[in-house]
Amino acid sequence: MQILSPAKINLFLQIVGKRQDGYHDLFSLMCCISLYDTIFLSFQVDKTSVSCNNTLVPEDETNLTVKAANLFFKTLNKAEHVHIDIDKQIPVGAGLGGGSSNAAAVLSGLNRYYNFPFSMEQLISMGIAIGSDVPFFLFRKPAIVTGMGEKLESFNGLKQFHLLLIYPGFSVSTANIYGKLNLGLTKYKNINKNYKFKNQKYDVVANLCNDLETVTALIYPDIIIAQKALLTHGAMGVLMSGSGPTVFGLFSDIDKVNEAYNALSGNNRWELFITKMIV
Repeated sequence: MQILSPAKINLFLQIVGKRQDGYHDLFSLMCCISLYDTIFLSFQVDKTSVSCNNTLVPEDETNLTVKAANLFFKTLNKAEHVHIDIDKQIPVGAGLGGGSSNAAAVLSGLNRYYNFPFSMEQLISMGIAIGSDVPFFLFRKPAIVTGMGEKLESFNGLKQFHLLLIYPGFSVSTANIYGKLNLGLTKYKNINKNYKFKNQKYDVVANLCNDLETVTALIYPDIIIAQKALLTHGAMGVLMSGSGPTVFGLFSDIDKVNEAYNALSGNNRWELFITKMIV
């Protein structure tokens, strides 16, 4: 079985508060983008295992796809196994949700292979036990995401933008960024979310927000440099995705994205990706 596993961006990410269990509640507008890993599932194998073309990805039980497969089979109450091969195109530790997307792809692929024993609600319940972004990738539509990531509401009417992503060439620990977050210093705490997000003429560019950006950019100045470069070369708006370090620029048409790509491709430390929002 072959499954496409998309990356995501956060167009809006506000950290609402810290829970007693140490996790954080969030309010986010998330959207998949047309940058994909490819997952291959092979059955009739002796044990569950994973392989990947990227050496930064663990090939053991710590891999989120293995955790997803093990949880699926345990919930199914079957002693089954699968081999998972990942063709990795999404940068690792980049704030684009690659690992969570891969885990969701395995859950949905196994559910299909075994003739849909679990509902979407049951899959989401499994997904949140693996990672906070996994439920969104099971949902696979633009969504307002709340709670720890398990509460999802479709967000219709998003305008499709072309995107230029800049991955600065280093990964970021999400746990480390959350650990350094001071909720009292976040920039967006006074935004009236309900009003803005119920307005069908929601202006994505005017409301780009990421509470984690203030933390990550302080540690990694490259993020601000990348944002300024995108704005200089025609981006309508820029933002860091997730806990970073990937920065994206929103463009109105493909020609402007290509011009920006050509202008910025001389930086050998950066990886650039031309993509678009999946709306």
